[in-house]
Amino acid sequence: MIVCFDIGGTTIKGAIAYAPDDIRPVPRIPTPKTSFEDFAAGLKSVIDSSGGTPACVSLSIAGVIDPDTGKATVANIQSIHGRVLKDELEKALNLPVIVSNDADCFVIAESEIGSGRGHRVVFGVILGTGVGGGLVIDGKLINSDGGFAGEWGHGPVAATLAGNPPVSLPRFECGCGLTGCIDAIGSARGMEKLHSHLHQQAMTSEDIISAWQAGDAKAARTIDVLIDILASPLAMVINVTGATIVPVGGGLSNSKALLAALDEVVRSRILRRFDRPLVVPAICRIEPGLIGSAVIGLKYEKEAAGTA
Repeated sequence: MIVCFDIGGTTIKGAIAYAPDDIRPVPRIPTPKTSFEDFAAGLKSVIDSSGGTPACVSLSIAGVIDPDTGKATVANIQSIHGRVLKDELEKALNLPVIVSNDADCFVIAESEIGSGRGHRVVFGVILGTGVGGGLVIDGKLINSDGGFAGEWGHGPVAATLAGNPPVSLPRFECGCGLTGCIDAIGSARGMEKLHSHLHQQAMTSEDIISAWQAGDAKAARTIDVLIDILASPLAMVINVTGATIVPVGGGLSNSKALLAALDEVVRSRILRRFDRPLVVPAICRIEPGLIGSAVIGLKYEKEAAGTA
């Protein structure tokens, strides 16, 4: 048995996990934003109510762990930002702790029990408020010790000429500090900035997608340009990793039409030819952070038992 958590900016979701298909959620608790002591105490309260001593505690965070220093970058939760989170939590909880990125948790969940099941190489994509990703090969995360692998949304590679016919695009500033990232133009917020640039019209990403599906010409132009922007870097990632399935989560993945259109273009730009969908909706759409952190923790438990 392990205890797993999905750490959000507002609430912490917790669960007791016995197997990947036996994850029992517990009541959510508020996320302590400023005090690490309160943060650790909140986790401990859930652990103490689990009815036993867990083999480990596994966390999904909306951030990354520097593999060299162990420090966590979690910009929206100051209570854990900049801390050597694994070491400090192990000391506070007196239990082994595993800390994983939320996109990594998403892709390991998809690899284990979702659309990536049966595939050796799974590249999971997040298209939501931001653009993220994670990579699993032979059932193992590339980021097993933290790190930044899979973050295809960052780097100054966004096209400045896209669509059919091509249109000139600005290089939007990204929250990571760079300019011209896919995250800044290919996310839900990026779609809104793109639409505003193309048509001088403010619309939400949901409304843009709805208008596109209803036949609106302006929205269709925005989606055409967006797909062109996303497809080439994603195709490059697939060529480099050899991924044979790309499950997609995040808010934009709610549009099956958008994913189908993206899939068609991506498959036309990769070296290997697939006669089936490659870019597909994620199956683990409810609590992928909990499922992924549970899978990671249970793998740790199994490996620890095997070496005991």
